[in-house]
Amino acid sequence: MKYIANLLVLLSIFLPTIARAASLEEFTQNFLADVKTIWNEGNYDVYLPFYAWHNRFAYDDEHIQKYNEKAFGFGLGKSHYDEKGNWSGLYAFGFKDSNYKLETVFGYAYMYNWFLSDDWNVGLGYTLGMTQRHEYAYIPVPMPLPLVEVNFKRAMSLQAAYVPGLKNWGNVALLWVRAKIQ
Repeated sequence: MKYIANLLVLLSIFLPTIARAASLEEFTQNFLADVKTIWNEGNYDVYLPFYAWHNRFAYDDEHIQKYNEKAFGFGLGKSHYDEKGNWSGLYAFGFKDSNYKLETVFGYAYMYNWFLSDDWNVGLGYTLGMTQRHEYAYIPVPMPLPLVEVNFKRAMSLQAAYVPGLKNWGNVALLWVRAKIQ
């Protein structure tokens, strides 16, 4: 049942984006246009990963005790807000993973935003990226994941991604701060 729930979470994030496009061709054109806008007009961001929470319902105590949850790291990116107030960005960062080894991630992210006030918004979105871990000899592995955020003045965000998984594997929420530097 957990696996079905994980699949439903992922589908609920990606399907609205795909459904907005009339075709895969239109989706690809919109995606490439957004990447070009980010690259040419976006603001620079710094990423500060700091915590990796291992879901206590999916891990036994033995694994929880040996895993690192202080996922300190650093990264850079570029991002922008569209005319609807939704955020998208390109990013690359590295951090100390659960096994105290370097993990790198890079990719594209999109966040649908709901504004609570002039200063605060919350977001729900996705990332399409790659990760590199020591278990896989640092070969890039695809990483489509759901994202959430709380943002202050479009300048500083607490963002998180959830990695669905199996018993004692995956089921990790990675948290980081994203701050606009330009």
